[in-house]
This record gives sequence, structure tokens and C-alpha cells, in this order.
Amino acid sequence: MTQVNPQATLDSYEVWFLTGSQGLYGEETLRQVEEQSRAVHAELAPHVPVKLVWKPVLKDADGIRRALIEASADDKVIGVTTWMHTFSPAKMWIGGLQALTKPLLHLHTQANVALPWGDIDFDFMNLNQAAHGDREFGYALARLGVRHATAVGHVSDPRVVSRVENWTRAAAGAAAVRELKLTRFGDNMRYVAVTEGDKTEAEIELGVQVNTWAVNELAAAVAEAEADTAAVDELVAVYERDYDVDASLRRDGGDRHQALRDGAAIELGLRALLEQNGSAAFTTNFEDLGTLKQLPGLAVQRLMADGYGFGAEGDWKTAVLVRAMNVAGAGLPGGASLMEDYTYDLTPGAEKILGAHMLEVSPTLTTTKPTLEIHPLGIGGKDDPVRLVFTADAGEAVVVALSDTRDGFRLTANVVDVVPPTEALPKLPVGRAVWEPRPSFPVAAEAWLTAGAAHHTVMTTAVGLQVVEDLATMVGTEFLVIDEHTTARAFKDELRLQQAWHRLDRGF
Repeated sequence: MTQVNPQATLDSYEVWFLTGSQGLYGEETLRQVEEQSRAVHAELAPHVPVKLVWKPVLKDADGIRRALIEASADDKVIGVTTWMHTFSPAKMWIGGLQALTKPLLHLHTQANVALPWGDIDFDFMNLNQAAHGDREFGYALARLGVRHATAVGHVSDPRVVSRVENWTRAAAGAAAVRELKLTRFGDNMRYVAVTEGDKTEAEIELGVQVNTWAVNELAAAVAEAEADTAAVDELVAVYERDYDVDASLRRDGGDRHQALRDGAAIELGLRALLEQNGSAAFTTNFEDLGTLKQLPGLAVQRLMADGYGFGAEGDWKTAVLVRAMNVAGAGLPGGASLMEDYTYDLTPGAEKILGAHMLEVSPTLTTTKPTLEIHPLGIGGKDDPVRLVFTADAGEAVVVALSDTRDGFRLTANVVDVVPPTEALPKLPVGRAVWEPRPSFPVAAEAWLTAGAAHHTVMTTAVGLQVVEDLATMVGTEFLVIDEHTTARAFKDELRLQQAWHRLDRGF
């Protein structure tokens, strides 16, 4: 297993570019197949956010099987693309496809954009057979029930490039989940249903390892960090550089500066313990804080901004999803954050959702400079916590929930439009977002409730709905979408079909 990098980066990942043919056509044709395969790869590779690795043309069952076994065994490989340049008989692919454990994108393309009508002869037809070579391959995928995605068109088409990029980002998110170790500090919030979940099933279906550490182990790490006054000083200087720090918290005479130092020690201790555990995601619970002085707020916000996954009240499923979306969106504008539908503006025809959490919303949702403030929390029974305060930038976003359905997991996604608050929020000192769900508030809310989707969600402003859908396909969860095309009646039918299909697909 490769070393997990908690930073949201795609640098260590590869996708293999596989081209299918066969030995029937002779060496000259196969030489041209290789040349054109390399050319298509070269045109596509600069637009893929991970390393796209060209592999020699596959011509027989043994070579195909070995290539897909090697891809499955290589931790750097997050998926494969397949293109049948000529006619590659699908029975040759059966053994390899049965052995493949990584996501697959079927690239249905060809070397040329337009047909050279006046020059077409049968040599040209023999060489350029992707039109039916890929149909043969598609049959094998369908016959074997291989979960996959399909990109159709020439690789010079921006729509094709976007499709490949989205699939690649989803594959990176799926890989991040497969290799994820998640640390729960304490248990989940008492009596809450949605934060529960089957951790064994999560490791079977998603690959994530979910385990618990005592909160006082975190408290001990924080106490050790607190003793390192130089490290605390250095981190406080970072805060004052990156944020508008309230005067009461500043080093130069702030009467509550110690609270900021306490927050810095929590961040240092939390980072140290997560690194020690090899964890790139974690949870906390305000009901179980041990000897911590504050509910971790600022520390959680900054760790999410660095790529970690996080779930509040012990909600490890949301932490998994935050991590996946952070990795999938690496390098793109925007970010991903824990979110919660908190309260509504129910003005008819202008309904809006105000989302937030107690403290833990990632500053990657804004391009403005957050303020760093301290305020009473009124819950948890600890000292007043420090936190970043901001409003999420306007624009399109996707709100996603991962729910345990007892028979597996369900992803529910709602495309939303983040909008400015109708009025200022001077008395709400938290990170927050205001949005209008598509297609409308009544339809979106009814569909969400019908799906039993969680109240803890992930808001992603970096990647769109296609990435979430591809991720659901790769990990094999149910997937329900609420967007501008949704109707309440059709959504109920889709939910029934999803439930029935996934129960059949899993077997009895």
C-alpha cells in the first residue's frame, strides 16, 4: 500500500491508456495502429489531471489479462481507459475484465475526425474499425456486468476531454476512499440515526477503514503541542497572515489571545495524531471532548481546506465523502466542505436554504479573506471556540449525502445555486452558505426527504454532478440525483428502481 498523502493532490496517480486490436491484420496495419494510438494518447494526455500512461497495443487474450491484472495490482493506477482501434474480438477480453478491480472508461473514439471520403479504400476500412470494434467491446462489458463509464467522440472535442477529466477525478476520489484510514475521536452523537452506519460494510463496499481513538489520546497530543511554544507562535503567525484576526485574539494586546493559542495547539495536536495514524479523515463529537479546552473549530476548517475529510458528531460517512470530493477536486477552483441544511427562508417563490454547522465549514468555499473570531457556542460545555467566519461564494454547487440504507450505501446529490444572503448576517459568526436548490425548493426538499438522505452533507463547488455520478458507479452505491429535470413523481419511481436493482445486484 502506498503512503497516504492527506493533502488533496493527484500527483501520485496514473491512468493506463489501453488500445485493443488483434494479430489478424498483419504487421503493417498493427504498426499504424500503434502510431495512431500514440497520437490519440498524446492529444489527450495534457488534459488529464493525472499521468496518462500509454501501454503497448493489446492483441491477444493473454496479453490483455496480464495488463489488467498488472493495472489492478499497481497502487498508483486508479483506472484504465480502453479503445478498440480496430476489431478486437471481445472474447479475448473476458479473462482480463473479470480480473480487473479498477474503474474503467470506455473511450469510443477514432484516429481521424472527418472521413477522407475521396480516399477511402478497404485498407482504410480495415485500419479504422473502432465504430464496430468498440461495439464488440461494449457487448463484453454489458455481458459481464462491468461497471464503467463511456466517453464518445474525438479527443479533440472539448466535450470528450471534459468527460475524460471528470471520470479521472472521480477515479481519484474512489482511490482515495479505497486507501482511506479514518479516525473517529469518540463515538457518534447520542440518539442520532443518520450518523450511525455499518463500518464493516463500508470497508467491504467502499474500502475505507473506520476506527476509533479515545478523545483523551487527542487531548494528550494537544497538550504536547501546547508545550511547544515556538510551534504555537509560528502557527499563530500564519493565522494573522492568512486571516483578518479579531483584535481580541491578536498577539499585540488581545485580551483573549490565549484562546487563539489553545486553538493552535488543537490544530497541531490533531495534525500530529492523524499523521501518526496514517489517517486522511476524522470525526469529532461535541458530546465527547474529554479534556480539550474547546470544540475543534478552526483546526477542523483548516484541515478540510488542506484535503482532509471531516464529519461532525461522529458522522464518519460524511468524512469519507468530504475526503473523496477534496481529492476529486484537487487543483480546481472552489472546494468541498461538511455542510448542513440548517434553516429556511420560505418566502413563496423565493425559498432559500441557509446552511452552516456549529463551526466546521471549510474556507475553500470562498475566495474572500475569512475573519478569525471567538464567540460563545452554547453547546458542548467548553471554552468559547475560535473559528473562521465567511459566506460561501455565489455559483453552482452540488450538495451530496452518503447514507447507510442497511443493504448498502446511497449517494443522493442535489444541484444547487449558491446565492448571496438576502440580508447581512452580523449575528451569525460561522462559515455559512445560502443556496437555492434545483429544480425548486418544494420539489428538491420532497425528493431529499423521500430518499432518506442525510442532514449532514458535503457541498462541493469544485467538481460537478458528473464526477459524483461516476464515483457512485465506481464504488457501486445507489445514486439519486435531484436537478433541474427532477419531478417528485419520477423521483419516487427512480428510488424504487434503484432499491430493487441494488438488492438484486448484491444477491440474497
